[in-house]
Amino acid sequence: MHAQIVLFDGFDPLDVIGPYEVLYAGGIASGGAVSVELVSAEGPREVVSGTGGLTLRATAALDPGRAGLVLLPGAAGRMGALGSPARDTGDEPGPQEDSVPALLARALRTELPGLMAAALGNPEVTVGTVCGGSLVLAMAGLLEGRHVTSHHQGLDLLGTTGAHAVRARVVDDGDLVSGAGVTSGLDLGLYLLEREVGPRIAHAVEELFAHERRGTVWRARGPVSAGF
Repeated sequence: MHAQIVLFDGFDPLDVIGPYEVLYAGGIASGGAVSVELVSAEGPREVVSGTGGLTLRATAALDPGRAGLVLLPGAAGRMGALGSPARDTGDEPGPQEDSVPALLARALRTELPGLMAAALGNPEVTVGTVCGGSLVLAMAGLLEGRHVTSHHQGLDLLGTTGAHAVRARVVDDGDLVSGAGVTSGLDLGLYLLEREVGPRIAHAVEELFAHERRGTVWRARGPVSAGF
């Protein structure tokens, strides 16, 4: 499995580094069955995160035609009001430039939504999201009818886009697997290793990082709870 982890201006570093380290370690543990790289919509470049100017380098352009995993992080910045940044025209006072809504809006004005749409349309690609990464896809109109999670402060917004927002740590909707808050990227990475490579590899990485996955991976299977 080849994993492309997407960088965009203002990305959250932990959304990226957590899954990157898990998947990279999975590649070592599996003897090369997993490879991972950092990409951007624009191609190779230095990409500045939303956390203190921390910069990571994308070494390639996002290729939605390449089989494997495409993982989209969220943004880091001031929370502000998570309205609908995609409709921010500049005619009225908008969110602060360093706020999460503004950073997500900026990502929506790049080639990223089109590339992610192509990835979602490729039957050989699994799309993963961490935290606000699912909001980017949802606000681009790409998640209607899909089961997905995000940071708890973004779940209401998800519901306004036609997506089915699920309050869970990790949600598996087939070719779309999403993680909730920032540290859920570790859980997401371990789950994808288990699903795509095998539980023994995932367990080996889990032991290496001394991190135990939290919660049940939610899937649209089995009877619906009658409540408590």
